[in-house]
Amino acid sequence: MKGLVVGGGSIGKRHLQNLKILGVAELALVEPNSGRRQMIVSEIGASEYQSLDEGLRWAPAFVVIATPTHLHAAQAMMAARQGIPFFVEKPLCHSTETLDDLCDLVARMKLVTLVGCNMRFHPGPAKVKGLIDQGNVGRQLFARLYVGSYLPSWRPTTDYRDNYAAREETGGGCLLDCIHEIDLARWYMGEVQDVFCFADHLSSLQIETEDVAALLCRHSNGSLSEIHLDYVQRTYQRGCQIVGDLGSIFWDFNLSQVTHHDGATGKTSLFPAPAGWTLNQMYLDEMQHFLDCLRSARTSVFPVSEAATVMQIVFAAKRSATEGRRVPAAREVFA
Repeated sequence: MKGLVVGGGSIGKRHLQNLKILGVAELALVEPNSGRRQMIVSEIGASEYQSLDEGLRWAPAFVVIATPTHLHAAQAMMAARQGIPFFVEKPLCHSTETLDDLCDLVARMKLVTLVGCNMRFHPGPAKVKGLIDQGNVGRQLFARLYVGSYLPSWRPTTDYRDNYAAREETGGGCLLDCIHEIDLARWYMGEVQDVFCFADHLSSLQIETEDVAALLCRHSNGSLSEIHLDYVQRTYQRGCQIVGDLGSIFWDFNLSQVTHHDGATGKTSLFPAPAGWTLNQMYLDEMQHFLDCLRSARTSVFPVSEAATVMQIVFAAKRSATEGRRVPAAREVFA
């Protein structure tokens, strides 16, 4: 099996390394920066190409797209037109322009796809989902999800103003960049019907995009979710609270544990992360899942069609923040 990774940034390099660990013997990297490209391929051991066109002529069995957000949809279309299955990092796209075309092409070509959803492979959110599905909170009432960090701390050796996250044209902004929490809200609570959102640039960071966003979503089962996203807090925070009529679930990323409170018995149960678990394991598990789906020709847990539904929630939030009103998270709204 030949695997082509597009993008030599930190996540592209991680995927290249993990694919090698997972036994993909023939690997290649597409990266226009020659110095970065040569450094990575010499370290990991892979073929190298300057452009995606060149890489696709290498006839890979699959493509991993790990480039800045604004390139995702176009590069996914290039792979799909040649009938090549692909993994694409989140978010799937940064605008509505090519979303329907990409979904239609993938469906027509019957391609195996996976959009980067590594938080679903983290033991914390996975345990939360399992407890919900087992009925441990009963009828879901509301959820709170949050993630926050300080943009300049992401890559301390580079100027944060040059980061794709800082610019509108490259798909930056915490609504797109922190889409994991929006995906998790839908995963936990079900389909989203309506969104109300405040999103703005509130800090002194020299960026073009929103650095704080607060979403309120109504789900099809009548429950509510509150989602907080930001680029501004100096400590990394991530977690969630799920409340139902039978109990509550809490997850704290920094504490590496899930807590379940049973409302009937008053008992509290703790579920720590597996001993020895490291952050890279979720990326390994995510990529192993993609490879397994390729080999068995089965649908992944988060294919392009499902990721497109999550993108609709993001676009609804953006419209809500601009127009100051509640917006339906329905596909026809953005056609």
